[in-house]
Amino acid sequence: MSKEKDRRSASTKRTTAETSIHASWTLDGTGTSDIQTTIPFLDHMLTLLAKHGFFDLTVNAKGDTDIDDHHTIEDIGIVLGSLLHSALGGKEGIVRFGWASVPLDETLAQVTVDLSGRPYLVYNVDLPSHMIKTLDLGLFEDFFQAFVSQGGLNLHINLMYGRNPHHKMEAIFKALAKALAQAVSRDQRVVGVLSTKGTL
Repeated sequence: MSKEKDRRSASTKRTTAETSIHASWTLDGTGTSDIQTTIPFLDHMLTLLAKHGFFDLTVNAKGDTDIDDHHTIEDIGIVLGSLLHSALGGKEGIVRFGWASVPLDETLAQVTVDLSGRPYLVYNVDLPSHMIKTLDLGLFEDFFQAFVSQGGLNLHINLMYGRNPHHKMEAIFKALAKALAQAVSRDQRVVGVLSTKGTL
């Protein structure tokens, strides 16, 4: 894991018997991305995360998708959580909390973030139809759990309502982007970290 000292950015390469992932994340970016995971719908979701969060994000991943998409999706969650944690450094000056409510046609998703250092996922997402082509959308819960565990954040994802499974997941990722962008933003009024404990 490497980190640039002049801006909040991190990059890493993670290789296991199941996946090989190279990724970088700049928090103070412009929304540019280069996403190649071999899973087109995941590429679409991560591109949305970068665009709507104004993050610069690169993910190049290969995995044993001939067996199942699970390892690749979960391991990308691990890598992105690690990158977020590294890029935030000591979390000095950040707002810490973020919240967004995002509609997409008939769907509404709400995401709340606390960069507290206390990993916890609440995932209230009803997906009666789990499949997009051959992709099981249920795997995204594993993605978010891995992201939370490695990133050290409290993440609440509440799908309020919706019909189309594509719209549901897209609204979630857009809301996550907006909530994260708010949480990682800096406020000059914050001295050190925003916690009465003095640490996050």
